[in-house]
Amino acid sequence: MDATIKLPDRKAVQADGLPVPRRYGAMLAMSIAIAVSVLDIAIANTALPTIAIDLQASPAASVWVVNAYQLALVVSLLPLAALGEIIGYRTIYMAGLALFTVASVACALSWSLPSLTAARVLQGFGASGIMSVNAALIRFIYPSRLLGRGIGFNTLIVAIFSALGPTVAAGILAVASWQWLFAVNLPLGIIALAVALPTLPYTARSTHRFDLISAALNAGAFGLLIVAIGEGAHRASALEVGLELAGAVLFGVLLVRRQAEHPAPLLPLDLFRRPIFALSALTAACSFATQGLAFVALPFYFQGTLGRSAVETGLLMTPWPVVVAIMAPIAGRLSDRYSAGVLGGIGLAILCLGMVLMALLPPEPSVLDICWRMALCGWGFGFFQAPNQKALIASAPPHRSGGASGIVAQARLLGQTIGAALVALCFSLAAVHGPALALAVGAGFAGAASIASFLRLLPNDPDRRPRRVDPIDIDPIE
Repeated sequence: MDATIKLPDRKAVQADGLPVPRRYGAMLAMSIAIAVSVLDIAIANTALPTIAIDLQASPAASVWVVNAYQLALVVSLLPLAALGEIIGYRTIYMAGLALFTVASVACALSWSLPSLTAARVLQGFGASGIMSVNAALIRFIYPSRLLGRGIGFNTLIVAIFSALGPTVAAGILAVASWQWLFAVNLPLGIIALAVALPTLPYTARSTHRFDLISAALNAGAFGLLIVAIGEGAHRASALEVGLELAGAVLFGVLLVRRQAEHPAPLLPLDLFRRPIFALSALTAACSFATQGLAFVALPFYFQGTLGRSAVETGLLMTPWPVVVAIMAPIAGRLSDRYSAGVLGGIGLAILCLGMVLMALLPPEPSVLDICWRMALCGWGFGFFQAPNQKALIASAPPHRSGGASGIVAQARLLGQTIGAALVALCFSLAAVHGPALALAVGAGFAGAASIASFLRLLPNDPDRRPRRVDPIDIDPIE
């Protein structure tokens, strides 16, 4: 695992970001790629009933169209991020984009549920290639003084296309079959690849070997964890869920023991030893758990309790992502000047307040009652995200950007999954007041995350003291 140090070619590796024309091209390519991967999640969820009817599949079986994609993501995010440090983030990103595009065509050509599920697995691996190194590449595209601006713009793209997903799916299904939901990714993927080829930066490469055994242990740990959470949400037997959780813990312990002395562990234990990184990862997971609780519980509340139509429900959900899209670039710019501990703590406190107010909605709320509370939640969530992502990336040394980027994506996925599972638990505990209970639990997550964010103001905050940079093992560029 020991390696010598070789400096990369200065002509190929940018010292501090890309020059302006190339920077814009690189961000355009990344924006298209992250947009289609985010859209695909919302599109599949929206179209699932239509797909099930067309393929003559039961609702329970058709859920695997979503689960297959999610499992492929969760088991491969950290391994692909680690592989990016070895063969280059650009290589992983473009390979992921190419696989996602080809797999989208395979989804469109699927003739049965098994064939569609297999194509969705490939599509999930492709999306993982995009998401796992997305934040790491932004670090090399933007100069360090503008890193917050770059992450804020990326957060803006994610927020916009998360909001547009159900609308885009409904629009396509109104004029075409569900296969076109996936087919539209082909031209977008080709455009993104064409723009990415001359613009994405080359990065230095580490010389340590990729650990296949650790990748397998990671897949077992996180894969079984996600399955157990999903089974628990669907009220599977306690024995079944317990065995899955025990398996996840066993694989996790073996993974940690194997990676304890690794110079660049796949599960970034070295980064979690940095308090600023650990707290930022914790706040990220908690914030996305809050969002997951709200986004799963509120549609049931709007339609089941208030009697709103599906269209009205979609409109009532819109203020949250719209305000996130507005706040993300603002918060990103502020994060270049102010501590993430302050910005994140304030944003999460606002999110907590918004969730409390949503839980305390009057019995027959007006549209205005709902919308301003949803906007308040979006304000807090958007004000937190960009500064927190910047803190996660900037607190890691440059050669460990891949590990930090993988945790950014993994925290989002785990938080959303845990949030969705807790909604099912809340509904089983309180049939009538389940949505209010879920929102209250979400407020608790946001409140705890706000406290954790303010803890970053302690002397461990890299904004307050010089950060030690670990030695880097570098080979020639890709």
